[in-house]
Amino acid sequence: MIYREAGQFKTTYASDQAIFPIRQDRIIAAAAILAAFVVPTAFANDYWLQAVLIPLLIYALAALGLNLLTGYAGQLSLGTGGFMAVGAYSAFKLSTAFPWLSIVAVFLLSGVMAALVGVVFGIPSLRIKGFYLAVATLAAQFFLIWLFNKVAWFTNYASSGTITAPTREVLGVTVSGPTAAPGTRYVVALAFVALFALIAKNLVRGRVGRSWMAIRDRDIAAEIIGVRPLRTKLLAFAISSFYCGVAGAEFVFLYLGSAETLAFDINLSFLVLFMVIIGGLGSVLGSFLGAAFIVLVPIFLTNMPHAVGLNLPVAIQKQIELMVFGGLIIFFLIVEPHGLARLWQITKEKLRLWPFPH
Repeated sequence: MIYREAGQFKTTYASDQAIFPIRQDRIIAAAAILAAFVVPTAFANDYWLQAVLIPLLIYALAALGLNLLTGYAGQLSLGTGGFMAVGAYSAFKLSTAFPWLSIVAVFLLSGVMAALVGVVFGIPSLRIKGFYLAVATLAAQFFLIWLFNKVAWFTNYASSGTITAPTREVLGVTVSGPTAAPGTRYVVALAFVALFALIAKNLVRGRVGRSWMAIRDRDIAAEIIGVRPLRTKLLAFAISSFYCGVAGAEFVFLYLGSAETLAFDINLSFLVLFMVIIGGLGSVLGSFLGAAFIVLVPIFLTNMPHAVGLNLPVAIQKQIELMVFGGLIIFFLIVEPHGLARLWQITKEKLRLWPFPH
């Protein structure tokens, strides 16, 4: 950034390969995480917490899972919504069948169930890739939604066909259900996404991540040098589906409160895919930037006409919002195909040389 890292020497491989090798970066990152936990809960109102920040964090977690699969392992998937549905319905069944089970354990076990399903539907990736694999995962999306619609056991035979998050507590604090405070649900969602982002960052920096990227770039060459395609691809599907499953459980328990299968349709899969593409393929930070773009820009476009004194009909305003939003997506992809994460990286490189010319 605009500070200089002169005088900070790396004397070990561990310090050189740290996520934040520069001291100032570590301080700024720690301050930002602390502020993310403290500031919104202290100053943000219920609207910002419930309608903006909580869905942003949940979408970021789902985008992070898809980015591990598509951005790092190179396996295109259109079944994100289906895997999120597996997590949501698993969380509902576990929380109602085992009321004594901690909600944290419910979320993690829901991710495990989604990982198992992801492995099953990831088997075709051993023989097909590219658009053919996308069609296979799209079939998984439709099959899973059909399954949850037709088998009433998943909804505990509810006549409405909806699942509702029961009231659950952690250390005496209500974190799900109608009585849970938005601030509490926000802190839980932030804790999960921060922990899983750290795990993902370390995964992609290690042997697993290098194997994924080798398969992504040159699968035949990777197999020749000893990377096992079967284990590597299925591991990518498992971990990605685990992330999406936890995000799906949070989607119902921390955000919606109750949901039908319509909440996990193909539109959700495309939405998460757009987040990954806009934020940047193969970037942990890009998952957060893409989620923020998808969530915040429509809110800005909705409120902008009122801010400048324009009173447009709701239908026209919605159409203008969609056109502008689509135009912004095309603009960003033309300006920087590698996403917002690459733009941020370029900005940092320029700031490190400021005020000297580049």
